[in-house]
Amino acid sequence: MIKIGITGGIGSGKSVVASLLQLYGIPVYVADTESKILTDNSPVIREKLTALFGKDIYTEKGLNKKLLASYIFSDPECLQKVNAIIHPEVNRHFSEWTKRQKSDICAIESAILFESGFDKVVDKSLMVYAPAELRIERAILRDTVSREEIIRRIDNQMPDEIKKDRSDYVIYNDDIQALLPQIEKLLASLQNSFAK
Repeated sequence: MIKIGITGGIGSGKSVVASLLQLYGIPVYVADTESKILTDNSPVIREKLTALFGKDIYTEKGLNKKLLASYIFSDPECLQKVNAIIHPEVNRHFSEWTKRQKSDICAIESAILFESGFDKVVDKSLMVYAPAELRIERAILRDTVSREEIIRRIDNQMPDEIKKDRSDYVIYNDDIQALLPQIEKLLASLQNSFAK
């Protein structure tokens, strides 16, 4: 089985590409969604976050996101500690998930593929690339937040050029090049490498 890591900056369209891959029969693990579920339900994560922040970090409904955000935004080291708790559990969960898949190819979609170390558990990395201005426009429409807020979020992410350099494949989601031919070319390339 070939494991692909799909990444891209905010507004790049990585979720669109992931959805198209699913239409081609490729199972996709969405790290952001799964990490939220795990953070609420994993006894390992709960125990470690409670040890770090105290019992108020969880309510009867799950993680107290506002309280966690207040810790993270007031102390940059805090985010690293939280990631060091959550990322290994997501990694373990993804590994278990891949064992249940029947496909020759599966994927993980993660905005922080390289930052989280998830790139080390995949065979190939794929970056979805879009020009900055287009990404900003898409994100404003999707999230209904200010331009300044989107730019702040982009500035907090690994720069696109670095992601591009570190990726094995790049799909351009620039509203000029069609996505399907690029995805079909990617799948053909992956099938060829699988056949070797």
